[in-house]
Amino acid sequence: MLTVGLTGGIGSGKSTVADLFAALGVPVIDTDVIARELTAPGGSALNAIRAAFGEAVMQADGALDRAALRRRIFADPGERQRLEAILHPRIEANVRQALASLTAPYALVVIPLLVETGGYRDVIDRVLVVDCPEDLQIARVMARSRLARAEAEAIVAAQASRPARLAAADDVIVNTAAPEALRSQVAALHLRYLDQSMSGAP
Repeated sequence: MLTVGLTGGIGSGKSTVADLFAALGVPVIDTDVIARELTAPGGSALNAIRAAFGEAVMQADGALDRAALRRRIFADPGERQRLEAILHPRIEANVRQALASLTAPYALVVIPLLVETGGYRDVIDRVLVVDCPEDLQIARVMARSRLARAEAEAIVAAQASRPARLAAADDVIVNTAAPEALRSQVAALHLRYLDQSMSGAP
């Protein structure tokens, strides 16, 4: 089975692209969804996060205070690395398990930090990057999350640069125009991935 890793900066439109592939019947595994499950009450990463970061990132009901944790990790790269060391091995194990259960021609794995972590090299056959200019990313993040410009810029700056993502890409979807343009790019790639899965070529 061909495995495509979908990545892109925050606000680039990864979720929209993933939804378009899913609408075509493609299995989509989203590492953000897995991360939320791991850090939900009863999730297997919650106790490790509590032990590493303390009660300051926990709510009174025992749930993770995601806003407090987000502030910590964006203020200190060391803290972000500590969180990633807890989450990433668990997420990757879940991805491998999910892929092993599939029988589709190809699958899409949404990995926002694919370029940053350098992981999944033996899991992913192709890297698909959703690309748009940084100014557009920042505007989308501000509109979606009601963040101040400085906060949105800090999130973008903490991720891999646009050139680094594009250098890692096997395929690129440009998300700057109308939704129809996005749909046609996804449809074309879908056909190409089906061909590649049948030919056995990555």
